Amino acid sequence: MKPIRSAPFLLSLALLAAPLFAREMTSLPASPELAGFSLYAAPAAPSQTLLRKGDRLAIIGDSITEQKMYSRIIEAYLTTALPELEITCRQFGWSGERAPGFYGRMKNDCLRFKPTIATTCYGMNDHEYRPFEERIGKTYRESQTAIVKGFKDANCRVVLGCSGPVGKMPSWVKSASGTVRDLNLNLAKLRDVDIEIAEAEHVGFADVFWPMLKAGIEAREKFGPDFCMSGKDGVHPGWAGHTFMAYAYLRGLGVSGEIGTFTVDLGSSRAVSSEGHKVLGFKDGTLKLRSSRYPFCPDLGDATKDDSIGSALTLLPFNQELNRLLLVVKNAPANGADVTWGTATKTYTKAELEKGVNLAADFPNNPFRPAFQAVWDAVGAKQNYETRQIKELFHGPEGKADADATASLTEKVRAPLEENIRKAMKPVDHELKITAK
Repeated sequence: MKPIRSAPFLLSLALLAAPLFAREMTSLPASPELAGFSLYAAPAAPSQTLLRKGDRLAIIGDSITEQKMYSRIIEAYLTTALPELEITCRQFGWSGERAPGFYGRMKNDCLRFKPTIATTCYGMNDHEYRPFEERIGKTYRESQTAIVKGFKDANCRVVLGCSGPVGKMPSWVKSASGTVRDLNLNLAKLRDVDIEIAEAEHVGFADVFWPMLKAGIEAREKFGPDFCMSGKDGVHPGWAGHTFMAYAYLRGLGVSGEIGTFTVDLGSSRAVSSEGHKVLGFKDGTLKLRSSRYPFCPDLGDATKDDSIGSALTLLPFNQELNRLLLVVKNAPANGADVTWGTATKTYTKAELEKGVNLAADFPNNPFRPAFQAVWDAVGAKQNYETRQIKELFHGPEGKADADATASLTEKVRAPLEENIRKAMKPVDHELKITAK
């Protein structure tokens, strides 16, 4: 007797044979430079921060990390925007490194410091500067998975980052082959491998590749063909590219972007502030404040150049998403008002003031600049020493003779550099003046 093949039975078999879900893909703009690209949609940024009070953040990667640029932005941001979390950072960049190389040194160089959360940035050297081959993807997947599992075994949370794109063929890589497009198609595949690992291992993901690739096209249209999002050598970004990288990791860490809110009522002459700020007085439209949280306000440089943070801020929603210091004015004048902060004045409508204006975006050169610069400089000095500590001392004659003693001695040098960051982070007194038009 033949088995009965009912319609519901056949439908069930079809459903079992089909994938559990269809993967969502990134929507790509119509551009000849993107022909042939197919990218997974990146996981959404976490709805809550992954950071915890007292976290020890390890920032890990190859020579791009060793440039100490995106890592400096991240550490300065976390120090000034979230001082209550008391997060400390270390950068572990190593020129020329691939994921297998870090896995081989992660216990000696990184895990000895007991990080509680880590970001990684590999793929650039792993893709071998050539068209994609299955063996490249296999080696990368195995090493990245081993790194993630190694951190998880050490009770360390992870945000797995991918590499940015290539802008030109690297002249110093003699074995490089193919075209820039071939290399970026390879890097796109490694990016998608990272997404698969992040999903399988339930860790975070930071999409560096796609935002930088897309913005590089937009920037050349906006600023001219000489704008190099991936850097003048095609691999090592300037400040614009590193700002994109920092943005990707800060979003991957789930920071809220709330620096603070100042609310004044011109009708009742009352003012309040959010956590991290204190109202010292409010009279005749002048609001006096003391703040222990800073907005992100480094030197922006020439906002048309690829070696400036300012150009990146015109291309991505950094201020809107990660740098919100709001002034809300209730019972604002019907014709609007001038707001003076430091040496600058901006004019706003009544509707804008009552909705809230983002001071961090509108006043980049604000009263926090000197204090932020002091933190910025202290972070740079510490991260510079961290490169020497790991590359020259841990892996030099001293470290080979006695790794533990070298770690102990070098930490005595690093400790005051870290303390200098905390000393630089001082409350800032400032005032806002609101003048009716």
